[in-house]
Amino acid sequence: MTATPYEFVAIAGSGTIATGLAAVASTSSSRVVMLVRSEESADRALAAVEKASRRIPGANPSRVTTTMEIGDLAEANLLVEAVVEDAAVKADLLKRVSVVAPGADLATTTSSLSITKLGEDSGAAERVYGLHVFNPVPAMQLVELIFPEPVTEEVAERAHDWCHILEKTAVEVPDTAGFAVNRLLFPYLFDAVRYQERTGLEAAAVDQCMTLGVAHPMGPLALLDLVGLDVAVAIGQALNAESGNPDHLAPGSIEDFVAAGHLGRKTGRGFYDYS
Repeated sequence: MTATPYEFVAIAGSGTIATGLAAVASTSSSRVVMLVRSEESADRALAAVEKASRRIPGANPSRVTTTMEIGDLAEANLLVEAVVEDAAVKADLLKRVSVVAPGADLATTTSSLSITKLGEDSGAAERVYGLHVFNPVPAMQLVELIFPEPVTEEVAERAHDWCHILEKTAVEVPDTAGFAVNRLLFPYLFDAVRYQERTGLEAAAVDQCMTLGVAHPMGPLALLDLVGLDVAVAIGQALNAESGNPDHLAPGSIEDFVAAGHLGRKTGRGFYDYS
């Protein structure tokens, strides 16, 4: 196997995307460090990495550790930001890391926010690129790569090489709201929700129509639960901000779920009850 361009990968975050990516990164990087907020989140993250690694040929969870100290990332070759879908939070993190780890490429897993703006706000635009992976990271082949104009050719080349080594298919897409997949996917998902609201059809029935009638691997409402309903709201807001189309905003029932703290699978309840 070709040597990885990133021997020391740092991942900021401890959620599903972060832990899945850490498990995948452990196949080729000798050191993977997750920046977490607490000992409790560290324990959960390492357990999730261990579980995910069982499904990934070549994964080595012993290479994955956690830290609560951003200074421990100083020698990282790559820092992947995988925190909450909030532009201010992401930009602040990237800015702090750009100073702590001046030799690191900086990637963001945002599913909807402007990579160009995040790069500008970080103060290190030449190093910041979009690395939009999909859930579950160990199983999903696609990675959307987004390279705003300031990003150097060397950074882009390393990003492509890393995806290849991880046996992912990288597709370069424009820095537009939702990139390619979510720009095409979420209008369909939201329309499915509006259809359910209008007809009163059960979630399972809506999903069965699409899994059995169109051979989709997962129905739209189950997929929204998997993505996270809070993430869906954020993606809808980003799409609407660019297009001005009100249909690009999340439907009312999704907003109601989020207000009640029901975010889908990660909280145990959304369109379905996972308790």
